[in-house]
Amino acid sequence: MKIDISQHSLPVYEALASNVRIEMIRHLAVKSMNIKELADAMHLSSAIMTMHVKKLERAGIIKSSMQPGKGGAKKVCTLVTDSIEIIFPPKIESVFRDCHVTEVSVGHYTDFEVTPTCGLATSVKVLGMFDEPRAFLEPERVNAKILWFGQGFVEYRLANYLNKNENPLELEISMEISSEAPFANENWPSDITFTLNGVDIGKWTSPGDFGGDKQRGRYTPDWWWDEINQYGLLKMLKINEEGTFIDGNQISDVKLSSLDLDLKQWKFRISVLEDAENVGGVTLFGSGFGNYNQDLVFKLYYDRRLTEAEIAEATKKQ
Repeated sequence: MKIDISQHSLPVYEALASNVRIEMIRHLAVKSMNIKELADAMHLSSAIMTMHVKKLERAGIIKSSMQPGKGGAKKVCTLVTDSIEIIFPPKIESVFRDCHVTEVSVGHYTDFEVTPTCGLATSVKVLGMFDEPRAFLEPERVNAKILWFGQGFVEYRLANYLNKNENPLELEISMEISSEAPFANENWPSDITFTLNGVDIGKWTSPGDFGGDKQRGRYTPDWWWDEINQYGLLKMLKINEEGTFIDGNQISDVKLSSLDLDLKQWKFRISVLEDAENVGGVTLFGSGFGNYNQDLVFKLYYDRRLTEAEIAEATKKQ
């Protein structure tokens, strides 16, 4: 027999809340017995025994039937269950993990400072002129799906959607990225620095600028020239309370809690510094270019504490 924690199960709990009825079950586990036999075994009157029998019947633990005997029909009791399993409701967690996801077009930067070689393009055309930093001010720049520069930075702003009852655990940033060489050069290292809310969180050295006439990007549009950058490497930045990592390798000790996460807007900067050992530029590939059909993707994982109203509602549904 399986029962859950509810008012419908109260007859079972009541039936078992008696030493007399527990002893009756022990006797009936050996053999079926009539009311008089049970009463004699328990040294009780038949009237009192009848009351106990009714409680065990109501709980579904025993069944009674009238059977003929010497001196007339007698009520015989039989044990009909050999175990009882109590099913408790699932535990309501007051905290659960969730994630805020924000995808930002590579052209939706809010600040920049770049030097040639540089440029940007939408999925259908180049914006402005090659190697002209002023092209980065074109109104259509928000639609850009690829951009590149030799030295400098681009900076993105994203809204902070954390609520007071949400505790940030890990920020994950993914992007398709490479160096920026004139035309393309797979052996063109570049030290690329990542900054969040004004804090340098780490540096990654890109090995080169991939493409040329060897291999086109999987999503790079047909009109794009064969001899220039075609695709990058998909890199995954993760920042948590253990430090900052890229593709699982730790690149700094900067922790998520040290990044001023209470700000309403966060600033993420990708730069090649003037004094870097390898000043090899940056190329960012968005959806519609490269080998990965995505833009800059930010995933913020957090624990959220349920409100009292949410806990009450979840309890009601059980």
